[in-house]
Amino acid sequence: MKHFWKSVQHELQENKNAFIVYSVLRLLVIGIMILQLFNGNYHNAFLCLLTLVLMIMPSVVQATFKVEFPSLLEIIILLFIFAAEILGEISSFYIRFPYWDTILHTLNGFLCAALGFSLVDIMNRDKRLRFEMAPMFMALVAFCFSMTIGVMWEFFEFGMDRYFGLDMQKDTVITSINTVVLDPLQQNNVVSIPHIEQVVLDGVPLPIDGYLDIGLMDTMYDLVVNFIGAFVFSWMGFFYVKYRGKYKHSTGLVHGLVPKPWSKEKERRFTKKEHHDDKS
Repeated sequence: MKHFWKSVQHELQENKNAFIVYSVLRLLVIGIMILQLFNGNYHNAFLCLLTLVLMIMPSVVQATFKVEFPSLLEIIILLFIFAAEILGEISSFYIRFPYWDTILHTLNGFLCAALGFSLVDIMNRDKRLRFEMAPMFMALVAFCFSMTIGVMWEFFEFGMDRYFGLDMQKDTVITSINTVVLDPLQQNNVVSIPHIEQVVLDGVPLPIDGYLDIGLMDTMYDLVVNFIGAFVFSWMGFFYVKYRGKYKHSTGLVHGLVPKPWSKEKERRFTKKEHHDDKS
């Protein structure tokens, strides 16, 4: 375990640019957490603590699975975590900026496709395996991996809202609805209610100009933009594999986002350290 955490620490500090970003964000999160504790806002303090844990996870993944995250990918992941938890939740960017959630879900689809693609690419380049996957199949796997993560996240949001009374699936104000529930004949006929200007609840008008949709629009928008992000990277990954080594200028961005296995030299170095630590 001691050797493992030394490996995690090494991964944190190996990429200088990523380590600088990590250090700055970490100091900001710690400062915000202290401020939240002084204000008695323990929920936000917990989010800060969760953020600190999430920010170290890329290094934990690298040390556990012996993969190398490019500096660009690691920086994007760190900024994504900070933008989602600190800016989105604590600073209420999800409410202040209507497209904040959309941007993050698009980026999430893009990053998850990159991670899914890298898993397949690592297996595909492993000489111990007896099969080789076509670029189109690798792109399809990356796309499906990203969409699966997106769907699982929406399941999580639904569960938190349903059983813990939260509002992770943000509501949307709409001005028309189509439903069969209000069909007086109960024959599955669609009843349309257009131009909704106000909703009255127990005699009190709600302070919104329309009908309050309970999370459905938010969930579907999230999945659509996740689809877009996953689709874009999957196609980029397809061309990356197909033309890898031929046109470096057209594969540079993907190259900077796809994790790779440890080099043999690095693996030998850490294995030697592990044996030395065990003997001592």
